[in-house]
Amino acid sequence: METAKLKKFAQFARRSLIEQVSTKLKLVLAENSAARRENAEAIKKLDDAIHQHSKEQVIERVAYIWFNRFCALRFMDVNRYTRIGVVSAAEGQLQPEILAEAKMGHIDEEMVNDKARQQIFTLLDGKAPSRDPQGEAYRLLVVGACNHWHRAMPFLFQRIDDYTELLMPDDLLSGNSILAYTRGAMTPDACQDVEVIGWLYQFYISEKKDEVFDGLKKNKKITPENIPAATQLFTPHWIVRYLVENSLGRLWMLNRPNSRLIERMDYYIKPEQLETDFLRIGKPEEIKICDPACGSGHMLTYAFDLLHKIYEEEGVDPAEIPEKILTHNLYGIEIDERAGELAAFALTMKARARQRRFFNKGIVPNICVLENIQFDDDEIYEYMDFVGRDLFSASLQTTLHQFEEADNFGSLIRPEVTDVEELQKMLALKNVSGQLFLSLTHQKVLKALQQADYLSPKYQVVIANPPFMGQRNQSARIRKFLTSNYQGVDANLFSAFIRRSRSLVEVKGIIANVTPFVWLTITSYENLRREVLENMTILSLVKPSYTAFFEVATVQFVAFVLRNSRIDYAARYFDLGYLGSAAEQPDRLKSLIESPKADSCFLRSCQDFLKLPDAVIAFSLSDGIRRAFIEGVPLGERAKVRQGLATGENARFLRYWYEVDFQRIGIGIESRNEAKISAKKWFPYNKGGDYRKWYGNNENVVNWENDGFKIRNFCDDFGKQRSRPQNVDFYFKPSLTWSFISSYSFGVRVCPKGYIFDVGGSSAFPIAEERLVVAGLLCSKLATVFLQALNPTANMQVGNIGSIPFLPESLTEAKAEIEFAVKEATATTQRDWDSCETSWGFKELPLMSQGIKQNDLEATWSNCLEFFHSQVVSVTNAERRNNSALIDAYGLQDELTPEVPLNEITLTCNPRYRYGGDKSEDELEALLLADTMRELVSYAVGCMFGRYALDKPGLILANQGETLDDYLKLVPEPSFLADHDNVLPMLDGDWFTDDIAERFRKFLRVAFGEEHYEENLQFVEKAMGKNGKPRDIRDYFLKDFYNDHVRRYKKRPIYWLFSSPNGSFNALIYMHRYRPDTVSVVLNDYLREFRTKLASHKNHLEAVSISASASQGEKTKALKEIEKINKVIVEMEEYEREVLYPLATEQVEIDLDDGVKVNYLKLGAALKKVPGLDKGDE
Repeated sequence: METAKLKKFAQFARRSLIEQVSTKLKLVLAENSAARRENAEAIKKLDDAIHQHSKEQVIERVAYIWFNRFCALRFMDVNRYTRIGVVSAAEGQLQPEILAEAKMGHIDEEMVNDKARQQIFTLLDGKAPSRDPQGEAYRLLVVGACNHWHRAMPFLFQRIDDYTELLMPDDLLSGNSILAYTRGAMTPDACQDVEVIGWLYQFYISEKKDEVFDGLKKNKKITPENIPAATQLFTPHWIVRYLVENSLGRLWMLNRPNSRLIERMDYYIKPEQLETDFLRIGKPEEIKICDPACGSGHMLTYAFDLLHKIYEEEGVDPAEIPEKILTHNLYGIEIDERAGELAAFALTMKARARQRRFFNKGIVPNICVLENIQFDDDEIYEYMDFVGRDLFSASLQTTLHQFEEADNFGSLIRPEVTDVEELQKMLALKNVSGQLFLSLTHQKVLKALQQADYLSPKYQVVIANPPFMGQRNQSARIRKFLTSNYQGVDANLFSAFIRRSRSLVEVKGIIANVTPFVWLTITSYENLRREVLENMTILSLVKPSYTAFFEVATVQFVAFVLRNSRIDYAARYFDLGYLGSAAEQPDRLKSLIESPKADSCFLRSCQDFLKLPDAVIAFSLSDGIRRAFIEGVPLGERAKVRQGLATGENARFLRYWYEVDFQRIGIGIESRNEAKISAKKWFPYNKGGDYRKWYGNNENVVNWENDGFKIRNFCDDFGKQRSRPQNVDFYFKPSLTWSFISSYSFGVRVCPKGYIFDVGGSSAFPIAEERLVVAGLLCSKLATVFLQALNPTANMQVGNIGSIPFLPESLTEAKAEIEFAVKEATATTQRDWDSCETSWGFKELPLMSQGIKQNDLEATWSNCLEFFHSQVVSVTNAERRNNSALIDAYGLQDELTPEVPLNEITLTCNPRYRYGGDKSEDELEALLLADTMRELVSYAVGCMFGRYALDKPGLILANQGETLDDYLKLVPEPSFLADHDNVLPMLDGDWFTDDIAERFRKFLRVAFGEEHYEENLQFVEKAMGKNGKPRDIRDYFLKDFYNDHVRRYKKRPIYWLFSSPNGSFNALIYMHRYRPDTVSVVLNDYLREFRTKLASHKNHLEAVSISASASQGEKTKALKEIEKINKVIVEMEEYEREVLYPLATEQVEIDLDDGVKVNYLKLGAALKKVPGLDKGDE
């Protein structure tokens, strides 16, 4: 079905109806409104509803009611179930047929009562005062039609004699009315199947769903009134067919093996072996099918179609079949009143399509909308005294109280007493009509018993697309309920529903569900898996593609069919691929059912999965991989796999290493005790990070001063500890670490001693003798394959790593080969990591290293490129060697090859990894060259500030408040002296001798010599240019340098840019050399000096503009430049007056321990804004 138009309409309809109902609400609630005079009782009900719920909820509910009714009337009009079009026009007409007929004097007497008919004729004849006589008349006709349909469908068309009519939208006849849009969207083609109602329902609540999920981002939990919007998801028809055909259809085929029903079931999967022990069914009426979260009834409507064929095959009179199906077979349970109405409507439409007189039979579908029912103790006791206490056991009394929060818990409620049918009949005969209060209690008791009956274990088939909601989004009430009633499967609503389905269906009955696929493998669902595998039987399973199941969904789903008892059975598992459009999926599944393919269809038994770690339902594993899991020992038995520290507030306790005083960082510490006595404050911290293998991501440090005293004692306002310093005995030990989130491949890094580790940088601690072998295993292709089997999501859990199979004997034989490869890969990757200035191990750029650096920068680049290539080749060969040794050790030569894609060689100098995509070699080389030149410029600026020196490798000035004297102590005779005052002007001309562009030119002369200076500068400028055109180095400094710096240092810049509002004045400082008088230096020695120089230049230009010897062109140019200078001077005066001077007088102090985030903001508007710096850390 084409749904785009329906979605646009439904979303518009909700907004429009809410707006119109809101407007009407204001009018009817006005103090002197006509409604208050003429409909006092309805206004009282309205006031009560607003008081009980809220004005917003009442508006939402009434808008929803009218949407449902308008859509239902349109559907019936199109299918000619109405004698006359209520919202639809006759052919060739514009107005609704019912109004056109009324204007000609014809009004159906059965549909509209005498009083309303008289009002309508009076309005249409112009005998009653009205601003819109036709509109008022039509509203009365619609109300009459709705009341008429109340007899056949009381669930949808309640009698309109309350505030619902008062709040009915006014404009129903114009070209822009809601009914006009309804007709435009619900075309005859769209209304061929009642499925359209389900889609409209889905789309109507879609924007509210977005609102609810936006609220979740702000930690707003899902409340009962928002559960339907948050959890409803309309199931595609082909999935519905798969579920129904392999539950109801399967049960019937087992009982009628020669049935021709199989010819009607395109998605039916024939049993792989003969079954003799199944649920016996004598006749169709014995089959009860329940959808415990029925929504708009899609599962039930297709079950209706299949049942109709079953009854036909049994020779039942076609005129009796619809009534039998709705009476005996189909049951739906729902917490959303509107959805329940639509489900009942959809089933009624199915019945009417098969039986013309069905509306006259008074049959109401078995759809139970669970309601909150509350009793006072006294109320129950009085009722029991009246009807007989012997009828009410303690369990029954408990049952009556179980529905107090039905809107929260829905079908997950398990009534203490379920066999209530006889009691219902008995109580229904009790006469309480003369007892007003007891009569109300009586109705509540009957309703509670009805709900308990629906929730009883009486069904042969349960089919559902249950709601899914993880713990973090659940309200406290739902969490507590699940913990108390569904312990072990309380990770999500859907997992609780799977268990609940077992208690709804008979033994040997069939359950068919569609749920998020995570329960197949994620550790938190292990209890559910074992419950299913040990007590039930998986009969078949379909995993659609990630992007194709629901076009509106954001998680991958799985559809499956279970038998509610254990048998020895090998089932079919279908994998429809990782990617694929929604349109491709149905045909792909049908094709695989007809002709199974080895790479997409797998035959597995429940026992197969119980042999795997955590009982993961990894159905696509090859025989070799399965053998490795069965024969190997879990890696967790050879290497302790641990999660690390959760600080409770990373912004408080974590920094990038380059933000803080370097001498306060403890690197290479061996133990907690050594860390404590070192008096250091900051220590290296493994936090995960980007996908990178072998070595790297060493960027963070954590405040573990005094053995982490502040973290270990970090509590909230109520004294509850916020931090979680777990596994502290493993802190500072050599390890293997990885990223918690790894959507590429699994990136494990060798980590030396001295690190604390994070939850997101979880670590493994093998014994020393096996450390490199385990590193090789975790960095191999095998680890990726094993982990994809254990956890195909992006989040690698600690338990997943510990479950990787380890083959001690085979790996001992391959140890030498693996260790050689690991050492080579790790050493090369460490060199690569330390070649970047954001590594604390940085010594010098590859460009500047011996053997690569030449006086000619172009020749230097050629050497550097060759070096980069050799690094990539070295790691590629090491990875192949490692993979080959492990593939042989695990006997997987027929399944895996040792080759590694170039884009997975995780070196910064590898452009395939660094830039990705499908770029050509020339494009990649150009990108790498440009970035290498930017790194050279950044290094040069570091030399200007004294962070680095050409004459000494590594960091020079990296501690708070260091000066030029400190620099000269470390570099006594520098070839390129650091700036004396820690201020580098960055202007559009050579206004100062220490101008940053001029200083870079001098750097090139000193670093590479005077002989090739011009060629070298041109090489740099051309490399950073675009489309083959060189870029002036000053232009780069003014426009892009600072953005590059901020990006390189991950929004924690160590160089800070003073910048006037329009960027006419810029000056760069180094935060580690910052002093309280630095702002004064910028103000006095640069801003004011620059303004003085500009004024002098302006005077010169003014002389040119009036000089007799100057040409007219020179005069015009001078005048334009004068105008520009005037604007710049005004800008700088305002910058001084409003920002820089007040700041200079404050003598602001900074503390590097506070980090860039705090310190940068202390200088406020004086500095160039860094996007995102003022936002909270993730």
